[in-house]
Amino acid sequence: MPLKLITNFVSSFLKRNETDNSTKETISASGSLKSSSLASISFSPTITIQGLWSKKDDQNDMTVVKTTVENERWVAHQEQLIHWQNQPPIFDPYPALGIQDYDLLETLGTGTFGRVWLSKQRKTKQYFAIKVLKKADIVKLKQVEHINSERHVLSQINFPFIVQLYCTFQDHENLFMLQEYVIGGELFRHLRKSGRFPNDTARFYAAEIVLALEYLHSKDIIYRDLKPENILLDHRGYIKITDFGFAKKVLDRTWTLCGTPEYLAPEIIQSKGHSKSVDWWSLGILIFEMMAGYPPFYDDNHFGIYERILGGKVQYPSYFENSGKDLLKKLLVIDRTKRLGNMKGGAQDVKKHKWFRNTDWHALLNKTVRAPIIPAHSNDYDTSNFEKYPDEAKNKQPEGDPFRDLFADF
Repeated sequence: MPLKLITNFVSSFLKRNETDNSTKETISASGSLKSSSLASISFSPTITIQGLWSKKDDQNDMTVVKTTVENERWVAHQEQLIHWQNQPPIFDPYPALGIQDYDLLETLGTGTFGRVWLSKQRKTKQYFAIKVLKKADIVKLKQVEHINSERHVLSQINFPFIVQLYCTFQDHENLFMLQEYVIGGELFRHLRKSGRFPNDTARFYAAEIVLALEYLHSKDIIYRDLKPENILLDHRGYIKITDFGFAKKVLDRTWTLCGTPEYLAPEIIQSKGHSKSVDWWSLGILIFEMMAGYPPFYDDNHFGIYERILGGKVQYPSYFENSGKDLLKKLLVIDRTKRLGNMKGGAQDVKKHKWFRNTDWHALLNKTVRAPIIPAHSNDYDTSNFEKYPDEAKNKQPEGDPFRDLFADF
């Protein structure tokens, strides 16, 4: 309230008090009025001035303060994103060490043409994960381009929610990718153990994935294989996206049919050419699966899954938050030009959706928000969060090194 207006009020009240005092003297002299009447006309300017500000004014002030703080945090977050986008990779293109410098201790996971091993560097005693890929199997399954692309993509990135590739090397039989060991295991395992995640838990992981996709897309990299099996949890419960076999740097569009059937975007199935839009579709599928415990499009065979995806009809469980359903409806849009995340605002549109309204993006990227699941582990080489696998069968490999030239960068 303007100072001049307050001064006018005070002056008028004081004048009224002076009049009241003279009235009291007149009344006292004549004795014509009772003391109770005197109480009814007494006045306190101090009390009245305090009442000039209402609770609504206080609430408005608090809203302004809150909005200002949120805006400052948002600006700080934008600076934070720029910082990470400009971070140089840690990858070493010319490592001095080879597979002979590591002990392979235990299998952490298996794939079509290789295994991931927990390993220990003999000299430093540090633990790593080493992805061991058989050259002959890669060539036989025509995956040479994908493997080389995975190395190329991971060698260029450095982000808190993406697994770190330190270096690669090869021998006459295998390719080796030395990565950080992420001790908490797959998100898939934790999801199956829980059945489904509460909204807040799903929101936490979804927000981290949004930040990772935003980072990758800023570098024109599409991921194309988002699913719970490819998300690991570190010792504090934060995510690390792994397995970049289908990742690719794309400036316009690409036409390769790749990915996991339940997570494929319509434009991949229809071979219309695709780009960053497919990752936002997959995010919608993943959020649904985290909150429901199953994917929205499921059938006994792949063609049935594809038909359901192209049909686009989703049945939402009643326990989904309304804002969560609204987000999914905007992500699982057949028309990619209208899909949230793929429009002019990009990832910012997703982050500003009401389902994420209480998310502190700045704190999340700084890893100062407590994770909903803290993986149990007893030491740096604990593997209790991973499945147990049988020993690998020894197969006869080609003599010499006939495929070295196909993987020259390794």
